[in-house]
Amino acid sequence: MGLIQWGPFEELSILRKDMDNLWNRCFNDVSFPSVDSQKWLPAVDISETKDTLLIKAELPGMDAKDISVSISGNLLTIKGEKKNEEKDKDESHYCVEWYSRNYRPCQRVVQLPTDVQGKRVKASFDMGILKITLPKVGEAKKKEIEIEVE
Repeated sequence: MGLIQWGPFEELSILRKDMDNLWNRCFNDVSFPSVDSQKWLPAVDISETKDTLLIKAELPGMDAKDISVSISGNLLTIKGEKKNEEKDKDESHYCVEWYSRNYRPCQRVVQLPTDVQGKRVKASFDMGILKITLPKVGEAKKKEIEIEVE
């Protein structure tokens, strides 16, 4: 019986690929931002009633005019941009944490769990919270068919 050379880094590489595949299967519609990404993901809550879906997105410091909402198929897209504050010429800064204060575009794409009536969608924006109400499409009535037994 011969000796087989063990390659620990090769095994770690395979383990890494397997873990990446697992995460992708579990969170296929979730994207995680990198530290140097140019966009940030606003936090969202998605809830459901018998007739509607309700989505709340946190967009602090934004104005309603800087936010857009669109639906394409079963994907809801929220886009916005928090504008930089005007700088005073006489003002000198000791520290400007632009990344943590989110002076850059944001975008969040949400896969809707059910079909909605796109023409009846309503959105409101108050105190940094965007609320989107999406009426569901009425389900087709079930029809039972009696089977004749011979």
